[in-house]
Amino acid sequence: MRSKTKEIRIGKVKIGGDNPIAVQSMCSTDTKDEEATIKQIHDLEEHGCELARVSVPDKESLLSLRTIKENISIPLIADIHFDYKLAIEAARVADKIRINPGNIGKENIKSVVDAAMDSNTPVRVGINLGSLEKDIEKKFGLTALGMVESAMRSIKEIERLGFYNIIVSLKASDVLKTIEAYKLFSQRSQYPLHVGITESGSSFSGTINSSVGIGALLLHGIGDTIRVSLSAEPVEEVKVAWQILKALRLRKRGIDITSCPTCARKGIHVIKITKELEQRTSKLTKHLHIAVMGCGVNGPGESKEADIGVVGGKGNVLLYRNGMMVGKIEGDVLERLMKEIENA
Repeated sequence: MRSKTKEIRIGKVKIGGDNPIAVQSMCSTDTKDEEATIKQIHDLEEHGCELARVSVPDKESLLSLRTIKENISIPLIADIHFDYKLAIEAARVADKIRINPGNIGKENIKSVVDAAMDSNTPVRVGINLGSLEKDIEKKFGLTALGMVESAMRSIKEIERLGFYNIIVSLKASDVLKTIEAYKLFSQRSQYPLHVGITESGSSFSGTINSSVGIGALLLHGIGDTIRVSLSAEPVEEVKVAWQILKALRLRKRGIDITSCPTCARKGIHVIKITKELEQRTSKLTKHLHIAVMGCGVNGPGESKEADIGVVGGKGNVLLYRNGMMVGKIEGDVLERLMKEIENA
């Protein structure tokens, strides 16, 4: 059962409440390079990104926000640290701003909130384990409870200003501390949660860390929007995020592939076919279940459960469609699969 949270609108996308869990990513481009940033956001959108975040470290980056926003179709989030003046100006342009109250400064929060209130711009209170307030770190240590206390303090300060258009994140590179923090917070607040494992690692290790952490939280009904943070191209973040959602049957998009790990019995090159199939279908939005199986041990059973399936055998490759074996494949298996997908 998914935890009930407050609904918040970010541009045209609603999160929280009964809305689908939204996928977001963050640009790796220099925000001042408007052309490159716009191009990357378009690519992210083609792969299923629904919210795009850009870093705003300086005045020049801030000045690029409006042009970027005018040339994309998904909501734009501005990420600001340290300089509250940048946050004030970004709130007047972006669809959401992300701040860390711990490094913005308590004395500057009111000015930022006033700007967000005037523009009806939601604010993500982003708590990171590595940047807790000194007094909280001294009292609670670098712990999940410390993150929650930091978040609750910031929220109370913002609520006292009459602002409730808030989204919260509590991130750490430590998977277990992150899970604990989100669980504790969800018991104390109904603000929508942006879920992720921060600085989770490379494409390999980060995918595993994020899948474990985000997946565990989603299974507990916690999370309204997710970002998979990888030291890799942002498109990879979006792909992994969607795979997490699909694995948990929370959302459907694109091609789901069932494939065998291969062994000496295989009658087709499963690894090559599956890899190329993923690459060629990465931007498809229609949902199909494809089975690529190397032999007749588990192949027929898995293919009967798929929309389209292929089973390698001695001297022939069988084609399944909608659970029924419909014939043999002559020639290139991958090309036949692509044709079947196009016609499905």
